[in-house]
Parts: sequence; structure tokens; C-alpha cells
Amino acid sequence: MKMTTLSNGIKMPMLGIGTFLVSEQDGYETVKEALKVGYRHIDTAQAYRNETEIGRAIKDSGIPREEIFVTTKLSARKLGYKETSEALDESLFKLGLDYVDLYLIHWPSSNTALNQETWKGMEVCYNTGRTHAIGVSNFQIHHLLDLFKVASVMPMVNQVEMHPGLQQEPLKVFLDKNNIKMISYGPFMKGEVFNREGKFYESLDKIGDNHKASVAQVIIAWGLQRDIMMIPKSVTPSRILENFKALDLVLTNQEMEMISLLNQGTRVYTDPDNVPYVKK
Repeated sequence: MKMTTLSNGIKMPMLGIGTFLVSEQDGYETVKEALKVGYRHIDTAQAYRNETEIGRAIKDSGIPREEIFVTTKLSARKLGYKETSEALDESLFKLGLDYVDLYLIHWPSSNTALNQETWKGMEVCYNTGRTHAIGVSNFQIHHLLDLFKVASVMPMVNQVEMHPGLQQEPLKVFLDKNNIKMISYGPFMKGEVFNREGKFYESLDKIGDNHKASVAQVIIAWGLQRDIMMIPKSVTPSRILENFKALDLVLTNQEMEMISLLNQGTRVYTDPDNVPYVKK
């Protein structure tokens, strides 16, 4: 498994299994299958409502806890200093764990002071050992700059929408400069990359042919080679395995450049500056 090192020295697997829009029952089967295949990085969130079954799958896997990296995220409706800590305790109870490896603020609020208070709450969670690392999700550069003004502990990761259509290069440069790792969610653009009539398929499929690899494997390998952690989601055992095998794929510089030309700067998920369900 390829690993990266966070700013506090914690080792984190570069490839994980995502569980967004995965039901409780599917969450159990998916995580159990992923762990069997070799994944050691599980990504969930309070908003996904599947923490209980994911925790059960981790326990039933028989794999030692310290070998599995578990991420969860603070609900967008529970921002605040006290609320952050209380919400983590609730997640730990559901997961059946004493700690998570990474705790993220799921979405930024348009209220800067609320984001800052929430970050101070995240620091309490970190300093009490209930999470081994803290970070954010869907934060733009301006959100991060506001956090930096009050942070005693800097964010260690930022999980964002990142795929061939939205390659996030300016944000990546900023994160690298501040020793913050990027995690990509939605790497397959809600399935758009598999659309044979779409703008992306031809180039990605051609690269895949060069390696006897799938389009999904090409995208995962491309992200990993940009030093971006990838958390593709699938509930299908064959695809869970296929995605895992992307760890063995190495793209050429020319192939990496071909993918960079696909960038359109377009989102298929929610704009972080306009999230209607975030606490204000």
C-alpha cells in the first residue's frame, strides 16, 4: 500500500474506499470486502449515516485496529466549538472505536467566525487523542486563510472534489506550500468519465489501452501520481478489486499531460461557497 506522511508524522494510506451514498447494509458489505482485498483506509462521515455498520465491518474483519485508517467528518449542521467535540463522541460510539485516525470539518460555513470556533473544537478533539489527525473538506483557499488566523494546529488534509474535469491545480499548489495533503472525492465525476459520448472517455480509454487498464484505474493512478489521496466509491466487489489494482499502474509523463489537458474547471458536486444546508 502506498502511504503518505501527514504534517504531524502520521502515516496515511494513499488509496481508500469511499462510502458516500452507501446504505448501512451496503456499507457493512463494502467495507468488509475492501478490507479483505487489502484496503486499509476507510472514509465515512456523520452525514452518510453508515458509521454503525462500518464500525461493525471493521470489528468483524479481524484486522488489528491500528492497521486501519478511519476518517469521519463533522456534520455541516453541527458546526461550533462544543458541538464539534460532542459530535465526535457520537461518531466514536457508532463506530465502536476509541479514536478515529482523521476528523474533518465536512463543509465550510459562510460564517467565518463559526468556522474558526469549529476549528478550535477540532483542536480539542486532537489534543485529547480522540482523533490522531484533523483537517477540513471542501475548503477553498480563502476559507483556509481565515482558519490560519486562529489555528494552533494547522489542518493536515483538505478533502475536495477533484477529477479530470476539475483538477484543482491552484489549490494543490497552495496546499503543498502549507504542508496540507489533498484527498480527492468524486474522482469519476458521477460516472461522466465512463460516458463513451462524453469529452473525457476517448483520452482516458486510450491511456488505459496502453496499459491494459480500465478508465477508473487510469484516473486513480493519475491522482496518486500527483500526490493526491484517492477514495473511489464502489459497492461492487469486482470494481473494489479493480480500483485497488490501480496501485500497480504507472502512467508516463506524456499520459499525465494528456489528462491535464482535460481540465475544464467545472464542478459536478456542490460549490463550497454556496452550501444551503450548512449551519450559518
